[in-house]
Amino acid sequence: MTEHMRRHESDHEVPWSLPIVVRRSKTNIARHIDVVEATARAVVAFLDDPRSQPEGDWHEAVEYWRDGAIRKVVRRGDGQKLDDARALGCVEVTFGGTDDYGPAEAVVFPPGPVEPLPKELKKLQVGGTEFPDEGGTSVTADMAVVTIELSPLVTLTTGKAAAQCGHGAQLAYEQMPAEVRDRWREAGFSLRVVTPTKAEWANSDRPVSVVDAGFTEVDGPTETVRAWW
Repeated sequence: MTEHMRRHESDHEVPWSLPIVVRRSKTNIARHIDVVEATARAVVAFLDDPRSQPEGDWHEAVEYWRDGAIRKVVRRGDGQKLDDARALGCVEVTFGGTDDYGPAEAVVFPPGPVEPLPKELKKLQVGGTEFPDEGGTSVTADMAVVTIELSPLVTLTTGKAAAQCGHGAQLAYEQMPAEVRDRWREAGFSLRVVTPTKAEWANSDRPVSVVDAGFTEVDGPTETVRAWW
């Protein structure tokens, strides 16, 4: 049975979000697909981090955020501004890279109100989170415990696609059997992001389905991502 955006029907009076920063290098930019996959892995690594678990420093904030909409806001940063933000506490994933493109780096921070933001995050921009769409995933099916499918019916910027795949990875982590979660953890939360054909999308049913509310980039409630293991 496909579960559509569990717990996401309601939100807090003051919305909360999970802040994510992707590194955008001016000289060694990463590929779109690597940024999206790095972000999805970083979200799960953050949720699995001891600081997010019971007794951890972030647990109370994580649980409050999860009780509302699991909003994720992706910003871009580099250099000193990104280093300043790291001081807030974070989980980082670096992934990918080719001869022509640099590795992707995604940094996830503890959730909090969308406003006011810590000054270290506020100075990082939401706009401009578009990366070169050069080639597909480098992760083979046998390497990935989880596969995330992006809808072929919508076109998303890198930042939006990263947030949506982060939703898919989070719901997969929360819903999968414990033994699969253990295997995924042992594999370093290896995953792959693919875009099926329209026919494949129309004829498949996955255990996780992400339906975006449609506030940005898509019109109205729109299924953006599916995930399976």
